[in-house]
Amino acid sequence: MSGPPPAVAAVRSAVRPGLRASSQPVLVAVSGGADSLALAAAVAFEAPRAGVPAGAVTVDHGLQPGSSQRARDTVGLLRGLGLDPVLVVPVAVGTAGGPEAAARTARYDALTRCAGGAGARVALGHTLDDQAETVLLGLGRGSGPRSVAGMVAERPPFWRPLLGVRRETTRAACAAQGLPVWDDPWNTDPAYRRARLRAEVLPLLEDVLGGGVAPALARTADLLREDLDALDALAGEHLARLAGPAGLPAADGLPAAGVADLPAALRRRVLRGWLRGAGVGDLQAVHLGAVDALVTGWHGQGPVALPGGAEALRASGRLVLRPAGSSGGRAGVAPDPEEQHP
Repeated sequence: MSGPPPAVAAVRSAVRPGLRASSQPVLVAVSGGADSLALAAAVAFEAPRAGVPAGAVTVDHGLQPGSSQRARDTVGLLRGLGLDPVLVVPVAVGTAGGPEAAARTARYDALTRCAGGAGARVALGHTLDDQAETVLLGLGRGSGPRSVAGMVAERPPFWRPLLGVRRETTRAACAAQGLPVWDDPWNTDPAYRRARLRAEVLPLLEDVLGGGVAPALARTADLLREDLDALDALAGEHLARLAGPAGLPAADGLPAAGVADLPAALRRRVLRGWLRGAGVGDLQAVHLGAVDALVTGWHGQGPVALPGGAEALRASGRLVLRPAGSSGGRAGVAPDPEEQHP
C-alpha cells in the first residue's frame, strides 16, 4: 500500500511531533495561501490521530475587493477538511507602521483573542523561506541579533511547525491534495519590502553564492537563537542577583557598579529585563543605549525619558526608575553630590 505523496508526507511529518507533544487544542490560521492550506490539511489529518481538537480561523482584513467572499469560501474548504470550529474574524486595520505592519498587528491581535477564548494555540504556516526573508529583513534594519535570529517555533499562543519546510513543498502538497490556493497579490507587489526580497534579493543571492542561501540563513538563525537564549538566561541570573536576595521592587533599582562590571552583552540584557519587569514597553535601542550610558558613560547627566512617560536616572550609586506622572526625585533617594559633576 503506497503512502501519501512526498510533499504531503513532509508537511504531516512536520506537524506530527508538536501535536503529539501537547493535548492543547489547535486553531490553524489560514489565509487561503499554499502555506496555511497545506498546514491546515496536515493538522486536520494528524490531530485526530494525536487526540487533539483542531479548528481553524481566517482573518478578514477587508483590504482587498472580495475579501469577505474569499473568507467564506475558505471556511467551507476548511470545514470540508474536518476542522471544527472554523472562525472568520473581521478586523479593522489601522495605519501605524505602514500597511504591512498595521495588517500584521490587527491579525495577531485577532488571533491572540481567538486563542485565549478557545484555550488553544494558534498554528501559523511560516516556512523556511519566510524564515530566510525574516533574517534578511533583520540584517537590513540593524535592530540587533534577536531580529536576525528570526522566528521561533513555539511562542505561546503561536506555534510554527513548518519552519523547516520549503515553500515549494507546501505548494506541491496543496496540488497533490487538490486544494485551491489563493495567491495574495501583496506577496508579489514590489511596493512591499518582503515581496522584493522574495522576488529579487534571494534569487540574486542564490545565483551569486551558488545556491542553498535560504537554508543557510535559516540555519544561521537557529544557531544564533541558541546563543541568545543562553545569554538571556545568564542575564536573568545576574538581574536576580543584582536586585537583591529578596527581589527588590523595580523602583529600588540596581547598583550601578554591579551592572557596570558585566560584559556589554549581559549588561544590556540586564537593563532591558529590569525595565521590562517594571512595565516599560516598546523599548528601542536608543532608550537602552541612554540607560546604559548612565552606567558606562556617567558624567552627571539627567534622567533618561522612556516610553510611557517613565524615567531612568542614577542616584546614590543606583539606577532607579521614576514612574510616569511622578514629580521630583524618588522618595528617600537623594542625588549623590559626587555623581552630579563629571
